[in-house]
Amino acid sequence: MIRAIGNYGKEMKRPSFHEVRVRLLNKEVQIINDLLESHKEEWENYGCTLMCDGWTDRKGRTLINFLANSPKGSVFIKSVDASDESKTAALLASLIEKELMEIGPEKVVQVVTDNASNNVAAGRILEANFSHLYWTPCAAHCIDLMLEDIFKIRVFKETFRKAVELTGFTYGSSGVLNMLRKFTNGVELLRPGQTRFATAFITLGRIHLQKANIRKMFTSESWTTSKWAKEVKGKKCERTVLSPAFWNHVVYALKVFGPLVRVLRLVDNEKKPAMGYIYKAMDRAKEAIANSPNGNEEKYKSIFEIIDARWSLQLHRPLHAAGYFLNPEFFYPNKMRIESDEEVNTGLLSCIHKMEKKFSKS
Repeated sequence: MIRAIGNYGKEMKRPSFHEVRVRLLNKEVQIINDLLESHKEEWENYGCTLMCDGWTDRKGRTLINFLANSPKGSVFIKSVDASDESKTAALLASLIEKELMEIGPEKVVQVVTDNASNNVAAGRILEANFSHLYWTPCAAHCIDLMLEDIFKIRVFKETFRKAVELTGFTYGSSGVLNMLRKFTNGVELLRPGQTRFATAFITLGRIHLQKANIRKMFTSESWTTSKWAKEVKGKKCERTVLSPAFWNHVVYALKVFGPLVRVLRLVDNEKKPAMGYIYKAMDRAKEAIANSPNGNEEKYKSIFEIIDARWSLQLHRPLHAAGYFLNPEFFYPNKMRIESDEEVNTGLLSCIHKMEKKFSKS
């Protein structure tokens, strides 16, 4: 903006208050509406997904953002203040149904929300009212809940607690932080992530990558002769860093969480549609987790129970199976196995059945 103003020269006049709030604003609205029209054409040809994202602002209002996704990409439709309406499934379903009718229900293939209990119930109402429609829980939210549940397992909970103590102590003192930076050549331990539990995984990963440097610092003369080495928190962090068990548990946590975080990154991106990849990605994640403790079932049994509870009961939908079947990247190398997979075929036939009913009505 500054360059554009500078290029114009000192003769440029600033727009008036009226021009900004009327003429220029209307011009921008028209540009957005024109952009939206190209998306609507895509919805007409290929259908779309209606996505609902609920959140609470600083004033305590419950707001719902409505977006539509198609092969052309995602586009924001509107934000609704649902403070008085979104508390029950019926009222939430009526809000979503209103948006469905504005888009055209025949153009909407699925509705995606998070999997809070009122959203699940609203999804059932919508599927009952629109026989062609699928309600699908947000994959990123479901996988994040898997990570949260797995983090409650004692070994992972304790490992992350110690990692938090270590980073908290390090970043709580500029002297300790500067000392560590000398050993890590300026590489930081903390790194922001997309979700709380993805952040936990990234934090453990950064600590593991700097394992040798962290251990060098806590055994160096700079540390042992410092005032921080005599503090209770400092001694505690030193014991953690010099404990082989701590590092073994960090590696184990990374092997368990890594495959699920990769799935999270797959579903939480805009680069390519994830529907045709989720089914296979979850299979690969489970295989990787099973192989991490050398195939010892006792070590991953409880983890699989958590994953299956979220995947089978909440996340897995016929659309995922149909997407997997129709993805040529997976189908042609494994044609015989996929064609004989009962679960995949059941999902595919369910989608075909819904589409057949939709087109027979139209």
